[in-house]
Amino acid sequence: MDVKTNGDVSFWYADIGGTPAYRPPLPGDAEADVCIVGAGYTGLWTAYYLKRADPALRIVVLEKEFAGYGASGRNGGWLSGGFSWSREKYEKASSRRGVIDMQAAMTGTVDEVISVADVEGIDADIRRTDELLVATNEAQEERAKAMHAHAKSWELTDERVAYIDAAQTRRRVAVHNARGAFVIKKVARVQPAKLVQGLAKAVARLGVPIYEQTTVLSIEKGKVTTNRGVVRAEKIVRATEGFTAGISGFERLWLPLNSAIVVTEPLPDSLWKEIGWDGHEVVGDCAHTYCYAQRTREGRIAMGGRGVPYRFGSATDKRGVTQQATIDQLHTILTTLLPRTKGLRLDHAWCGTLGVPRDWCTTVGFDRQTGIGWAGGYVGLGVSTSNLSGRTLRDLMLGRDTELTRLPWVNRTVKKWEPEPLRWLGVHAMYQLYQIADAREAQGLGRTSKLAALADRITGH
Repeated sequence: MDVKTNGDVSFWYADIGGTPAYRPPLPGDAEADVCIVGAGYTGLWTAYYLKRADPALRIVVLEKEFAGYGASGRNGGWLSGGFSWSREKYEKASSRRGVIDMQAAMTGTVDEVISVADVEGIDADIRRTDELLVATNEAQEERAKAMHAHAKSWELTDERVAYIDAAQTRRRVAVHNARGAFVIKKVARVQPAKLVQGLAKAVARLGVPIYEQTTVLSIEKGKVTTNRGVVRAEKIVRATEGFTAGISGFERLWLPLNSAIVVTEPLPDSLWKEIGWDGHEVVGDCAHTYCYAQRTREGRIAMGGRGVPYRFGSATDKRGVTQQATIDQLHTILTTLLPRTKGLRLDHAWCGTLGVPRDWCTTVGFDRQTGIGWAGGYVGLGVSTSNLSGRTLRDLMLGRDTELTRLPWVNRTVKKWEPEPLRWLGVHAMYQLYQIADAREAQGLGRTSKLAALADRITGH
């Protein structure tokens, strides 16, 4: 399937007139109280909450490209407050109550982001809605029901989660062969680039300089070395998420997993009447190689999923350019779930990276001895989780003992990924097995394929 634009960071920037002009780079050696590396959601939320809490703090933000260049300006726009990591893994190192508290804190990020957007005048096409994870075969239906039961077992109430049958699902969105859906309520749809650009402007208004075109070469106690100079700061935050492996010393900490999105031309009203989607829900499926989609402000469909899952040596893309095979794969997913879209043109395709820890569970923390804090490894849930990261880092760095600093993801240590070529082989084997498992389930296997469980064991998913 041909596409009009491939790359150029993302469609979300094309939607607002193109990528922003660069802010000035770091002018030379500098001193600060706090130096934040990375001007995506995590770094910007951290700067925002720190400066609001203590206006006297001298904070600088360093960014290799421009604020929002990475996943913050490329993602699927799911402000979900979701919790798709393993609750059981967190429980082993803490308690059931702690995990439930963490789950509640994640849920609260939706209201918090919307509140800040209102206060700061950020127009990010935010729309409150539900998340639908749709099952299209018997095995997926089994998993969707299991996800609902698992969520309920962790004290998520009917106000937050539900399971709906085939007829109820199709009344919302006319997904082909829909058998039911796991519903997560009280989420929101956003335009990612609008949100991150609005947040960057809010941070700048508070007096925090964002130095762009500044490549960080190394991070050590009290010192961040860049190609533009050295910043000395008592406290440092590493907020580099999917780009973390590009910093010396962090090559195996988080794996940069690739995800890609295609966007259609605007749909005519007649087609929307056939498809439905009147509630603007964010929609995914229950496949092992899952997809994610939204109905945009101007009536397009953005459909995302995995293409080439991982590049050897933790390499990253060039301004979002993705492979033709990935574009074709996403178009197939779109037209399989929504056959009425077969005649639509694809206007834009792009890709980006998300950070994946070895145990697939996100962390936030602050080392008092080195003065270095970090947050990330969101595994695709960064739009909402990054907000909680910012508030948690604020409390950790200001020495506060709060409910946030006591949550079980704080200061959690995870082992590193294997060296190459083992991690490349492992990730690609995992996705090959997932694809075979999905194919078998689509062909009528009435249960979750054992190959998917094997894939999980290979990579610790």
